[in-house]
Amino acid sequence: MFSLGTWLPALPGLAWGWALLDALLQGLVGACAVSVLCSLLKVYLYIQCLNNPERQAEKEAIRAQWWVLEPLHVVVLTGVLALVGSRVAALVVLEFSLRAVSTILSLGKGAHSSQLYLLCQYSLGCGVSCGLSFLLEGAPHGTCNLALAAGLAGLLATYARRLARHVCTLYELHSRARYCGICILLLASGHGIPQLLRNALAVTFTVADLAAVALINRDFLSTAEAVRFWTPLTICYTLLVIYMQEELRQSAGGWPVYQTVLVRMGGLFILLLTVGRWMDILHILLSLLGELWCLLRAGVMLEACRRQ
Repeated sequence: MFSLGTWLPALPGLAWGWALLDALLQGLVGACAVSVLCSLLKVYLYIQCLNNPERQAEKEAIRAQWWVLEPLHVVVLTGVLALVGSRVAALVVLEFSLRAVSTILSLGKGAHSSQLYLLCQYSLGCGVSCGLSFLLEGAPHGTCNLALAAGLAGLLATYARRLARHVCTLYELHSRARYCGICILLLASGHGIPQLLRNALAVTFTVADLAAVALINRDFLSTAEAVRFWTPLTICYTLLVIYMQEELRQSAGGWPVYQTVLVRMGGLFILLLTVGRWMDILHILLSLLGELWCLLRAGVMLEACRRQ
């Protein structure tokens, strides 16, 4: 495989252009991963609502979502992930990983699992972007590898979106008639979708956490600098987790989702004002927009998970 950059003169502008292309491709892969996650969750929640006569209104709300907005969501999320620097993306990944482990241990196995999957959308995109940035750092054909990864991710996202549309349109009929192979398969094993997502997300965030730590540590020239950064970061994350667990116990109607996003990003904002860079502040604001965008898009499914 060849790299197009090797055929062009080594000009600073061209180098910046290849870096921007790499960032867009990484963002596209991350956005496609989020799209696959949402499509599979939509399939699972729709089937669960269909099988429960008391949740028909939620089923119709999931079906009524605008399919034309799916490509727009991928485009917006790709732009946000491409603009957010690897440093802030790594912090978002580490924060969510700690919060997810704490939530799973405190709530017990399976509790609020579907809602937790929806809350990890933006963090998943950042994790995929961080993992690709770390794994392909210094690779001679990194741009070509990212292009192949983006093509595969786009293909998976397209088929997952088609599956969700097929289920929301025809599953009710096909599951009774028993003549559609896809619907028969979902009828028999659709309950295993959360386990599939749990395993895939566990692998993804494990790789992303290792990549995040490596990406953050590469900016430090000495151990003392690393300690000055990691010590307030650990304190900040610990306080955030304690606060959110307390809010979860006091909230009878489900997680205060948007309040949690503002508190988390506000904590990181204050932390980076102390030990970060000015560009990190801008990236935190972009991350806030990305989180809110993902949650607004998944509002119907979040409500279904809350009632479940």
